[in-house]
Amino acid sequence: MAITDPNDESVLSPVRQVQPVTPAGSSLDLSRNVYGSPRERLVQGLLGLCALVTVFTTLGIVAVLLWESVAFFSEVSVAEFLADTRWTPQFTEQHYGIWPLLMGTLLVTAIAAIVALPVGLASAIFLAEYAPEKLRKWLKPSLELLAGVPTVVYGYFALTFVTPLLQTVIPGLGVYNALSAGLVVGIMIVPMVASLSEDALRAVPRMLPEGAYALGATRMEAVLRITVPAALSGIVASFILALSRAIGETMIVTLAAGATPRLTLDPTESIQTMTAYIVQVSLGDTPQGTTVYRSLFAVGLFLFLITMVMNLIANAVIRKYQERY
Repeated sequence: MAITDPNDESVLSPVRQVQPVTPAGSSLDLSRNVYGSPRERLVQGLLGLCALVTVFTTLGIVAVLLWESVAFFSEVSVAEFLADTRWTPQFTEQHYGIWPLLMGTLLVTAIAAIVALPVGLASAIFLAEYAPEKLRKWLKPSLELLAGVPTVVYGYFALTFVTPLLQTVIPGLGVYNALSAGLVVGIMIVPMVASLSEDALRAVPRMLPEGAYALGATRMEAVLRITVPAALSGIVASFILALSRAIGETMIVTLAAGATPRLTLDPTESIQTMTAYIVQVSLGDTPQGTTVYRSLFAVGLFLFLITMVMNLIANAVIRKYQERY
């Protein structure tokens, strides 16, 4: 009787391991064939070129804003720009205080936030947690259609429908007012809040709310105490991005809010936002190279800085509160 060695792996293994046979001079590393082919290099170069185009476009915009803003601030002091409370560049007595334009922009944005944030979040919760799948397939695309409506249509909607409707409720309300513009801007950014928040809610693992159900929680309790806190980073990011969109809105505020730079918190009065002023100066009535013409670049730079700060805040919120599962 033959005695076999118990340490012999060829006896213990029912299938003998076969080493792959490759042609002479070939390699098992196929990454060179995948990533090093001329076609892949061409695709990689095109994608890199597209990325560089976006970067250089942004740098070009910033360079133009800085160049013209430096010329503006050589004639108007930064202290006057940031401290003066009057904006009258086209009057005989010129003042270049940014506060009336900034206050008008913030007033419209605040009204839009009051409308869009709760409505958008409620819509997202309904789509993610309550709506049947068949209804969701129809309702979400219908909601996102609002994002495709041109803003000039929203502007005329505010001017010809919302303002007359508000005048029946608020006697003496003028044709141009911040309230009408803010309400319609809020309606415009609802799809952004709803879509991004709904994506964040659906990204939460189902085991979290199901665990809450197993402990006896109701659906509302599971949504408000489990799902929404777990998706908080995405929800807050959607809020900040939507508010950035509201700050940069142009046509609605140009048509419905008026063109009166006024330092006020009264939403029933006519105001002017930073974007509306840029439109006013860009119509062609202002000679190029003048201080008034260069002021639009200073306002644009200020608006760019506000939007950039809000985007940085959104990224910081995402990094701080992002949940990883």
